[in-house]
Amino acid sequence: MSLRSAEVLPLTPDFQPALGETGELRQLLSQPAFGALVVVRDGRILLESYAPDFGPSQLHSMQSITKSFIHLAMGRLIVEGRIDPSRPIATYVPEAGSAYADVSVQHALDMNVPSNFSDDYEAPYFPGPAPGEPVGYGRQEIAMGWRLPPKGEREFGIREFAAGLTARLRAGTDDETIYASPNTDMLGWVIERASGRLLLDHVADIVEAAGIEASFHVSVDCWGVPVLSGGGVMTARDLARYGLLIARGGLECSTHGHSPFLADAMSGAGTRYRGSPRLRYRNHLLSNGTWVGHPGYAGQFLMIAPERRAVAAFYSVLETDYGDQDGYFPMIISVLEELLGAIE
Repeated sequence: MSLRSAEVLPLTPDFQPALGETGELRQLLSQPAFGALVVVRDGRILLESYAPDFGPSQLHSMQSITKSFIHLAMGRLIVEGRIDPSRPIATYVPEAGSAYADVSVQHALDMNVPSNFSDDYEAPYFPGPAPGEPVGYGRQEIAMGWRLPPKGEREFGIREFAAGLTARLRAGTDDETIYASPNTDMLGWVIERASGRLLLDHVADIVEAAGIEASFHVSVDCWGVPVLSGGGVMTARDLARYGLLIARGGLECSTHGHSPFLADAMSGAGTRYRGSPRLRYRNHLLSNGTWVGHPGYAGQFLMIAPERRAVAAFYSVLETDYGDQDGYFPMIISVLEELLGAIE
């Protein structure tokens, strides 16, 4: 699907050369994986840099940054009283299977759902696992429409895939993030049922409120359901515009979202992300208490400092087997934190 905004949020160049003088930033921008970096405050572009084969009009996959759409849509419905995050998911989606039926909406928002889903990129996508056996990421890519089903198998969508997952006993501590993209797909289903509107309508509202300039593209599954777990595509400048929407308190200034939901995401509640003592996953955003944001597979990151009304949008392409590299994401986080902290 492709969506556009009727009105574009203007971004005026107001470059601050001093922001680009740190050695760590130069090291990050010199990485072979680097694609784009845009730093904005309000409607001003303070820093902008692109790889030689990239540019301001180039579209790029957001990957899991797309998950933050759930934060915006869910926040609106919680404030309006249409969703109670403490209620079980089956309250809104009776079709939810054992992995989700008795789990609260809040637990799914915080990536706190033990199931038989495994974020294992090595797990084979064929043959399909037996009921209750671990289900790898490759099987989800079939549901997302990113892989054709193996010969002899029918197509299935993201909601059927999520509903088919089964509960398991928790391994590890109670506050450990159990990162699983099907949580996002199940929450999209909750949003649709609680609001009585298609999930795509909520996505359109967000795109409109962000005021993006180019088209926003999003993968849809075989039933036409937007794949918000990782299917978004937009330019780096538009990713910055989108981040400014979150910085403004979601959709607080219109009929969407509400800033208390954003404040709660920064409160220190939620789950402990990748064992970090300072990063928490809450309300479908990552936060250290002063910024919120979201990473994306293979080197994407959106970081937002709401109090400064500032955003750093970063794209890259890690060409490793599984889109990760030791020390790479900590470097991104460190550089973007320093950039946003240095803005006057």
